[in-house]
Amino acid sequence: MDPFDIAFYRRQGHLTVNGVFTSAEMDAVVRDIEQWGTSFLAALPESQRAWYVDGGVSARTVLRKLDNPHAQRDAVQALARDRRLLDHVEALIGPGVSVYFSQIFFKPPEGGGPKPAHQDNFYFGPTDPEGMVTAWIALDDATLENGCLYFGDGTNLGPVYKHFAPEAEPYNLQLPPAILDKQPMSPAPVRKGGVSFHHGNTFHASGPNHSDQWRRACALHFVSNDNEFASPALPYDHSLKFRVS
Repeated sequence: MDPFDIAFYRRQGHLTVNGVFTSAEMDAVVRDIEQWGTSFLAALPESQRAWYVDGGVSARTVLRKLDNPHAQRDAVQALARDRRLLDHVEALIGPGVSVYFSQIFFKPPEGGGPKPAHQDNFYFGPTDPEGMVTAWIALDDATLENGCLYFGDGTNLGPVYKHFAPEAEPYNLQLPPAILDKQPMSPAPVRKGGVSFHHGNTFHASGPNHSDQWRRACALHFVSNDNEFASPALPYDHSLKFRVS
């Protein structure tokens, strides 16, 4: 398969491209987000800990995620502007794109929890579902052992389904078992510095981290510039939409 096979992406709803960034570049981003994470965790109120702290790690308090690094960290903003990434993004959704929302996922070793299967377009509710793609940048090797992504091949061609959330986790929206049970999920390991691109309708999940290695990643949710999160399932700060081309 061509390393950037647009036909494969259109058919399967996802595409992994290794070698977009160097290992040293990923190390620099990790150092920056670790500093940010330390200060963020120190100031985090108890009322928000369930949203940000990884419940799978009992021996220590570790962040599960951070939101909108593209608006907070120059290192992540530089990734979003990088032509090595943007050429791929624009090949998928057309020229002229913005980052609407972004996340850092930490998935710590020996307990980092899974993320249930979901569709980004249910979370975001974009006006143009085809004009949104997630670029999931591997800051570490993402393997079967440490919790790589899994995709429902071809689910980008289907509808966006109504999600549900566990009673104690209203933020943890996920696909109902009755739908998910009919859909096989394929693992998609990606090497450090590689990028996994996926369509907003594509079913995706990640496994737990049972290894002794971190599985950190940066997800940049790109939209075409005229696209908006018109009917989101959760609140998003629309003022943070950041035009990069």
